[in-house]
Amino acid sequence: MTAVGADARQYGRLTAPDVAAELGPGSVLCLPIGSFEQHGPHLPLNTDTVIAEQFTARLVERYGDGHDLWALPSIPYGLSPEHAWAPGTVSLRVASFMSLLDTVVGDYVRATPARSLLIVNGHGGNRGILEAALYELQERYALAACVVHPGSLSAFRTESGLPEIHAGLHETSLMLALTPEDVHLDRLPADFGADRERLQEINRLVLDRGATWPWNSGDTTIASSGVIGGDPRAASADVGRSIIESALDAAADVLIRLPLHRPQTPAFVRGSHGPHHC
Repeated sequence: MTAVGADARQYGRLTAPDVAAELGPGSVLCLPIGSFEQHGPHLPLNTDTVIAEQFTARLVERYGDGHDLWALPSIPYGLSPEHAWAPGTVSLRVASFMSLLDTVVGDYVRATPARSLLIVNGHGGNRGILEAALYELQERYALAACVVHPGSLSAFRTESGLPEIHAGLHETSLMLALTPEDVHLDRLPADFGADRERLQEINRLVLDRGATWPWNSGDTTIASSGVIGGDPRAASADVGRSIIESALDAAADVLIRLPLHRPQTPAFVRGSHGPHHC
């Protein structure tokens, strides 16, 4: 296969004959998944989708030719019930999320010869369902499948005083690096404070591995103006770029390992007329 420019590795830009000519069983489909939800008064609703899309674009730019990566259009909605208290948040239900993901992935399996899937997840609230979905997608469609979470993939850390859960220093820095025109730090209230007294409740409600709670970002015991994390006013584009570069570096090992996780025989492959046994 001849080298393909990063811009040309956008699946949507291919013609129908291009798909057969350019993609093969070893091709990797990179699917960004984000969310539409409140991100405090200073970040846009599509923050997680922007992060997933932009990280995917940079991933394809750096590794596309070496690993035959193809950037798919994003799924812009996720599971966001923890933000449903705020105007603008749009959340799928668990069943609708799984149905949408299964339909989209299944049709890419039908439409292309590619048998590797890399989901780039921009929203922490999608993590749990995607972990479960990987098993079903792998078994159903004989895919080598993996999810990367750019913020967690990155080894870059700052001393922000609070865990970076939502719309804090790290996420704001990412947006300053990616789409600075959409960041409005002046809209944070004058009395905004990333209060360290919230740390105990954040650890109990959000991070505790021993108990799971239906927390929400409107709860003032863990959030300030919908923000759970370090003070966004300390964010910078340089920090955002460092997070991105660190995550891109770490992605190299993921891409090497991905083909090793392809099962040999599918349980069934969904065709154009619904599932059938092989």
